[in-house]
Amino acid sequence: MKKHAITETLRKSIHLSSMVIPLSYKYLLHYNRALMFRIVLFLAILSIVIELIRLERPTVKRIFHKLFGLLLRRHEMRDFTGATYMMVSSVICVAFLSPNICFCSMAFLSIGDTFAAIVGMSAGKRKLFGTKKSLEGGLACFLSTFIFGLFFLPPLVAFFGALSTAMAEITNIPVDDNIRIPLIAGIVMSIVSIFI
Repeated sequence: MKKHAITETLRKSIHLSSMVIPLSYKYLLHYNRALMFRIVLFLAILSIVIELIRLERPTVKRIFHKLFGLLLRRHEMRDFTGATYMMVSSVICVAFLSPNICFCSMAFLSIGDTFAAIVGMSAGKRKLFGTKKSLEGGLACFLSTFIFGLFFLPPLVAFFGALSTAMAEITNIPVDDNIRIPLIAGIVMSIVSIFI
């Protein structure tokens, strides 16, 4: 296995562990929106402060890179990490989406992005839209989120949530995927739920 594949697999394993956020919201806090909002807002602010210090202070940057450098993508060396963007998107999701759709949107990010990367790296043959993304990875994203969504959502909402997650994952919209995926999925599922 190539070094890049090992690093990406490790990154996605950690990404999958971010399921602790939606699972805590649903099962520990029982959709206590006010408390969840305070928690994710605090974590997002803390993440942003750490990022700003890291980007401005060479000593902190060296320590941070020594601890987490293997997990960072090239652009994250000089920009915020995906974890910080994920915390920001969690704040937005909790604030503006209904609790169950918020739960699924955040879970879809963790699950869909992970399966897309793992399947895309190991079996991705057909590249989409001139990107590094593959049809196989996109299908894995769709199927994994759709199956997960069926446990918590009406089938039509789960279908369109999974479809929008996969589309958000494979497109090259210039917004970090940790923000793009849950927000697009959440908006689409909110709209679909109005009509069913």
